[in-house]
Amino acid sequence: MNKNKPKFKQIIEAAVEVIAENGYHASQVSKIAKKAGVADGTIYLYFTNKEDILVSLFEEKMGQFIDQIANSIHKKQNASEKLFTLIEMHFRQLADDHHLAIVTQLELRQSNKDLRLKINNVLKPYLAVIDHLILEGIEEKLFREDLNLPLVRQMIFGTLDEIVTNWVMKDQKYDLLDQASQVHTLLVNGLSMK
Repeated sequence: MNKNKPKFKQIIEAAVEVIAENGYHASQVSKIAKKAGVADGTIYLYFTNKEDILVSLFEEKMGQFIDQIANSIHKKQNASEKLFTLIEMHFRQLADDHHLAIVTQLELRQSNKDLRLKINNVLKPYLAVIDHLILEGIEEKLFREDLNLPLVRQMIFGTLDEIVTNWVMKDQKYDLLDQASQVHTLLVNGLSMK
């Protein structure tokens, strides 16, 4: 399967919209095909089933996002600036695409254990970026050296994730990006040497 083919991307974009508007369980493959402007059978040239579409959608969007974050934080001076960039970009990506925000915050929370494991695997590179950032902060003596890395990673990702979920649940009635500075301050103060 060639993920660079235009139809793959068309189907992914259509799936984001259809799943956001109808919910994962009510999103038939035929609805996704119709939205993408392809025949139902065409979907099966790229994906095995609806679960595969959901995981691939997350893989595709998360992959692009991780690349963007890696490029942006590479240009920053220290771990604190990098953390702010990560927070701001996390919020911006979802604020700019409300369909994607609904899918990532609500529809990816499936009870199916296999599906959850696949989604967690997609998240691993993002969590590795957070780990690297924390370790850099420790080396720079910006963050305490006694930090429990898995706990801090979970705290950072969990905080961002919960803030976006709350924003989605409140129908995006406020500016998500306005939260970035306060979240950064709270996290840095919690991690710092002081």
